[in-house]
Amino acid sequence: MKENICTIPINDVFRETDGCPICRMYESVQAQYVEYITGSAMMAPNIRVITNEKGFCHKHYEMMMKTGPKLSNALLMQTRLDYVKEHMVPKNLSAKPSKGQLDNIHKARHSCYVCDRIDADIKHLLSTVFVQFGVDEEFRELFKKQDYLCLNHYELLHRAAAQKGGIKNKDMKAFCEITNALCRNYLDSLYDDVTHFTTMFDYRNAGGDFKNSKDATERSIRFLTSEKVETKE
Repeated sequence: MKENICTIPINDVFRETDGCPICRMYESVQAQYVEYITGSAMMAPNIRVITNEKGFCHKHYEMMMKTGPKLSNALLMQTRLDYVKEHMVPKNLSAKPSKGQLDNIHKARHSCYVCDRIDADIKHLLSTVFVQFGVDEEFRELFKKQDYLCLNHYELLHRAAAQKGGIKNKDMKAFCEITNALCRNYLDSLYDDVTHFTTMFDYRNAGGDFKNSKDATERSIRFLTSEKVETKE
């Protein structure tokens, strides 16, 4: 399998087979940006201008608080709040908020610098995935051997595959066969596991074997949302 600066990160992702490969790709890019934004980006005025305007979603604020220095997070919050003061809430307490101010608040509720950077990077990485799928038989086999594709990333792959720079027409049938199998086969096995888990609470099955079903609900949430879930013991 030939490698270059573009294919190395893709090959690294697909050499593993645990879980959804696009989830792994997403998590890797996400970790890089969370570390970046509370690290070296702190000293980049052009980045701070954008983060002051866009802010971050709750998920990435939480990750930043867990991984970044407290001072970095406080400085990011200070300039973000300054932007909010200037553009979202009237200084005159008796004034009605302008349409622009209310629009800015609405945008802020659906805006995140890290999310936007991840989406842009994933788009570029998927372009490489599609190229590799078409020209590298060994990579195609790695793709085929993946554990599964979660529902969100199954959709993402197919939407991206149908766009410019996606899967070529000659490769679309093989691409559909592989991706459909990775999603559908896992979906069927999840359903069987969840069903088995529920039947084990029937008194007639007391003392029976749960088999592979004890974490079926958690795995189902992961499949449906692309996110891991923490549960009580």
